[in-house]
Amino acid sequence: MSFVDEFKKLSRSELQMSLYSTTKQEVERALQSPAGDLNSLLALLSPAAEHYLEEMAQRSAALTRQRFGASLGMYIPLYLSNLCANECDYCGFTMSNKLKRKTLSETELLKEMSLVKQMGYDAILLVSGEHDTKVGLPYFKQMLPLVKQHFSHVAMEVQPLDKSDYESLIEDGLDAVMLYQETYNPVTYAKHHTRGKKKDFSHRLESPERVAQAGVDKIGLGVLLGLDDWRLDALLMGHHLAYLEKHYWRSRYSISLPRLRPCTGGVSPKVELTDAGLVQMICAFRLFNQQLEISLSTRETPALRDNLFALGVTNVSAGSSTQPGGYDEPNSQLDQFEISDDRNPQQVAAAMNARGFNPVWKDWEMGW
Repeated sequence: MSFVDEFKKLSRSELQMSLYSTTKQEVERALQSPAGDLNSLLALLSPAAEHYLEEMAQRSAALTRQRFGASLGMYIPLYLSNLCANECDYCGFTMSNKLKRKTLSETELLKEMSLVKQMGYDAILLVSGEHDTKVGLPYFKQMLPLVKQHFSHVAMEVQPLDKSDYESLIEDGLDAVMLYQETYNPVTYAKHHTRGKKKDFSHRLESPERVAQAGVDKIGLGVLLGLDDWRLDALLMGHHLAYLEKHYWRSRYSISLPRLRPCTGGVSPKVELTDAGLVQMICAFRLFNQQLEISLSTRETPALRDNLFALGVTNVSAGSSTQPGGYDEPNSQLDQFEISDDRNPQQVAAAMNARGFNPVWKDWEMGW
């Protein structure tokens, strides 16, 4: 049994009907006992819950401060490569795009890490396109120990790997894996993933379980908001999260809620997500799961990010580059997507301080 089996039992049409027929009375009942209840999460993600957004926001802020204090974890992505063997029409790295391809050497990686360290970071997210042959396990085994010498917390957002691969990378210092489904609608998924291993919806859906079985400390889920009905995608991600926490409770979990952004050859959103909708989603997940970590990237504008600090977010990136070698040589047209918040980390940290929050650059390290 895996979540794939559970997923097949779920009726998308029935869940969607329930979402859009939820009443205000059902939202009020959900607000009374939202924690861990998937029916409550459905109600809080529904259009009917928009009328309770202020109450949801206040309760979300209080719960987040109670669990995480006034701290906001600071992290930054470091792109190792933009090589990719998949065709995904929403991503600048898609294999058919005629852009310059680059994979960092050890020397280039050291230079990038030096610049990131100068910004103050001690938590890093290693990102690459999905190319098993040229940017696969041997490459990661070569680079991860080098990265771990400089950063206490190392996460990876790369192609799905085997359980044994994750176990091997844990030995080299891997702390977290971000693995996003993009959309939980198989038809929409097939439309946007037309070549490469990422075409296999079920394989990707069960991949977080291999991460958990390997014993990775933290696992990140996510959907790309705009590919399909965001309310239903978020609800199905909630089902996925609940399944993983029940069966693999030794790992911690996080979610990311990125909105579709412009990129070379990219697509327009099928469904527009308003700022209020993003707030509703963050608050709904916080009320559903008080321990859940929620990441906020530079895809969002400075003003919106500053206002979201208090509402449930726990981890924030700043000063990000979305291209390999982008900290040493910016603007070389290798980007995965356009960012919206181009402030440097110190400016973002100052904005946090001004709102009573503490930017945390160093979360933890292994004790000996």
